[in-house]
Amino acid sequence: MFSWFGKVSFVAYTKVSDFAVHLKDGRLMGSECKNCGATNFPPRADCADCLSGDFAYREVSGRGTVYTYSVIAAAPTGFDEEVPYTVVVVDLEEGGRLLAWLGDTIDSVEIGMPVQVVPRIFDEIEQIKVYYTVEQPGTTWGKAP
Repeated sequence: MFSWFGKVSFVAYTKVSDFAVHLKDGRLMGSECKNCGATNFPPRADCADCLSGDFAYREVSGRGTVYTYSVIAAAPTGFDEEVPYTVVVVDLEEGGRLLAWLGDTIDSVEIGMPVQVVPRIFDEIEQIKVYYTVEQPGTTWGKAP
């Protein structure tokens, strides 16, 4: 399963391995603790609130608001051709935060503005190569049924 990401996992078992399957199908999945109801994105195998290991996957809409952002002008090695680019931290409606690239449908970004997170998956390779973009609210993407 982790070979989909181009990496070999030396961990024999992980409780959140299905997260990779959901990503490959274009779904944004978080976790919900069955003990206390706390929600997280990305999914957590153990609840940060009550430490329970009993959780269920829950689909996340991707709707959220901009928590903060940064325009990158001096990129790290490997991203030299991308500059300048903007990365955005989004507070998701269902709970949790994620880091995403500013997408093509947004001209400018402001803290607190509503956005839609969209997973971008490269289908032309066998391994999972996924990143998220921040787009206008209501933007849709293809998901497996």
